[in-house]
Amino acid sequence: MNLKNNTILITGGSSGVGLELCRQLIQDNTIIICARSLSKLNEVKKELPEVETYSCDLSKMEQRNQFLEWVKKEHSSLNVLINNAALVHKTNFMETSEALEMAELEINTNFLAPIHLTKELVSVLQKNYRPTIVNITTGLVYCPRADYPFYNATKAALHSFTQVLREQLKQENISIVEVLLPVVDTPWHKGNPPKIAISTPVAVEKMLGELQTAKTEIKLGAVKLLYWLHRIAPKFAFKKINGLNKE
Repeated sequence: MNLKNNTILITGGSSGVGLELCRQLIQDNTIIICARSLSKLNEVKKELPEVETYSCDLSKMEQRNQFLEWVKKEHSSLNVLINNAALVHKTNFMETSEALEMAELEINTNFLAPIHLTKELVSVLQKNYRPTIVNITTGLVYCPRADYPFYNATKAALHSFTQVLREQLKQENISIVEVLLPVVDTPWHKGNPPKIAISTPVAVEKMLGELQTAKTEIKLGAVKLLYWLHRIAPKFAFKKINGLNKE
């Protein structure tokens, strides 16, 4: 992926990794972001006035459809889609009365939204220079955290879908890339990230460096170790991942 002269759509671009992607890419690219919070989008606009913003709750199909129509009409030069938006509920499945509602929200946001955007925007991307889809997942696709009953599953589903999509489109003029993130110090952790968390600027800098290679599956930082550890000693890997907040 060339990091200059692109028109890039980043979902979940108002905070965390999405916002840092905006900061590091804005100088040489046209950046479009969407997020649920209009107030957060307005803050991004103050910091980065060149960014094009759109308020959209990606968990809702009607809003996704409206957003997609807007993108197709206003940004026909789009050549990079970064499916970054995601949310997580840290909860006990059996003890939480709203568990099914939480599951539906996460499935719609973390999995259905990226496959919907992919389905509708592939034809737009392919009309332009070096079309690329980047799906952001996590090392937890290999080894889940027990306090994220739905997040692990949605990212594992996106991981699987990305592999299939890459195979089905291997004869097409489009790159399908997955970035598997380690623990990153984002607002998710509410100021109390695990000690092994890397900063958001470092995570994005490493991601962008790897995206300039020909790799289609990018394991950042500790994800490489987790991948092999899970293959060799899955029970130990599971115990290790679920003890991070105690270290």
